[in-house]
Amino acid sequence: MFIWVTAVLVYLAAVFHRTSLGVASLEAGARFHVGPAALGTFTVLQVGVYASMQVPTGLLVDRYGARRVLTVAALLMGLGQLLFAFATSYPLGLLARAVLGVGDAMTFVSVLRLVAAHFPARRYAAVTSFTAALGALGNLASTVPLSLLLASVGWTATFAVTGAATAVYSVVLMLRVRDNPVGVVPEPVDRTESLRTVLTQVGHAWRTPGTRLGFWVHFSTMFAPAMLGLLWGFPYLVQAQGLGEATAGLLLSLLVVGAIVGGPAVGTMISSHPEWRTPLVMTYLVTALGVWALLLGWPGGHVPLWLLVAGFAFLSLGGPASATAFALARDYNPMRRVGTATGVVNVGGFVAITVSALAVGVLLGLVASLGPATAFRIAFLSVVAVLLLGLWRTSVWWRRARAAVFDAASRGEEVPVRIRRRSWDLAPAA
Repeated sequence: MFIWVTAVLVYLAAVFHRTSLGVASLEAGARFHVGPAALGTFTVLQVGVYASMQVPTGLLVDRYGARRVLTVAALLMGLGQLLFAFATSYPLGLLARAVLGVGDAMTFVSVLRLVAAHFPARRYAAVTSFTAALGALGNLASTVPLSLLLASVGWTATFAVTGAATAVYSVVLMLRVRDNPVGVVPEPVDRTESLRTVLTQVGHAWRTPGTRLGFWVHFSTMFAPAMLGLLWGFPYLVQAQGLGEATAGLLLSLLVVGAIVGGPAVGTMISSHPEWRTPLVMTYLVTALGVWALLLGWPGGHVPLWLLVAGFAFLSLGGPASATAFALARDYNPMRRVGTATGVVNVGGFVAITVSALAVGVLLGLVASLGPATAFRIAFLSVVAVLLLGLWRTSVWWRRARAAVFDAASRGEEVPVRIRRRSWDLAPAA
């Protein structure tokens, strides 16, 4: 438990640093002398770096252990934030966020690898959900507390102090975190493997139906609330829906509160009933389509406040639902490959965030002359398109993963979850 708490604090710091630019966007624009489009590049760059680092992070965790990777992650996040504190040019600011993004990208997969090693498999989903919920506290810390700190001590002191604290915490990680419980002998790892062998390991993880299902579950569930919270939710609420900035901020906070409250609830549920995992995800995705249909199809384009509140509250459950993806990676891969499989799965959601955020921005630019309300209705159709793609691929790999479970059970192999064959299941392999 102590090791998990120590590691979760790093993840909380990672989420804080990742979202810290949200309340500092106006100060960033003035400091770097750039407009909204250039400021958006900070977010797209950071998310892109995060996504591209997931598979390498998984490989590093499997090869060198979560303790070492987490230590390096804390150092990089601290250095990135320190550089951001003193940067005065836009290119240097981008470099600082890129370094921060690399450290951030190495955090969550490492923490989940520790969870897989130190907790029983039946508790993995619950602990993963609690981890994500606690990480969301970092998002809360990057709102009002960070804005007050910025107002009182200024840009440089704020980011320098938070960066230095994160870098110093790497010492705690190195001294207090263990990759495996006391008395457990880890599987031997060949650290001289060739690139071909490493790529083969990634290929094995990707070809595992449970991993592929986890990828598409993560792709489908977590991108919409993250895209709204990181970039387009605030301008949508203020410009398209005519809400005041304070009201819009409160509404966006629902995305965080939903993750904090929903995470433990979903995690406990799927830990007690693992057979509910994918049906729960499919229910969320279908209902999310209905929510987007209401938000985008409401007559006149101006959605009532009660519907915005209900819609954002429901969409916030996408983060907790995405924890199912990591449980799938944990259950259907051997322990020596869990880090790699977790990294593969984690790519899914951040690819979807990048694609949807860019698509919304491009479409807004193309139809800006139609007015904010109409422009956002058209631009958010790209979100629906990404959601439909994810729903389709999730349903395909759900059937294939179930078929793999049935085939393994018929061969007398141990399977992580016992399920009953349905009429819509794929035929048994010959």
